[in-house]
Amino acid sequence: QVQLVDSGGGLAQAGGSLRLSCAASGDTFSINAIGWYRHAPEKQRELVALIATGGSTNYADSVRGRFTISRDRAKDMVYLQMNDLKPEDTAVYYCNAKSLRLGERDYEVDFWGQGAQVTVSS
Repeated sequence: QVQLVDSGGGLAQAGGSLRLSCAASGDTFSINAIGWYRHAPEKQRELVALIATGGSTNYADSVRGRFTISRDRAKDMVYLQMNDLKPEDTAVYYCNAKSLRLGERDYEVDFWGQGAQVTVSS
């Protein structure tokens, strides 16, 4: 099991910045990738950014160049620095960890944080 606690977020004006943090605990050695998804009202949940164990990153096109994901493995922390925020970034942001399960067929199990509200005003 992996436990995730989101923190940060809040209210920002368009063009401003916010930072999200995610503290992981439990079987953190099993995490294959960790990052953030977001869910805005009347929209589907979407991937924002992920960072893999090896350090490779994956960003949604809508945030690339504005958001930066980073990981402090010694502290089991993940951060999402959000710059040049836009009203369309308004959503609940969820930390997500993909825990690798080894067996005849390897598979991943998703774990989720409780979510952090980000609201960007125009």
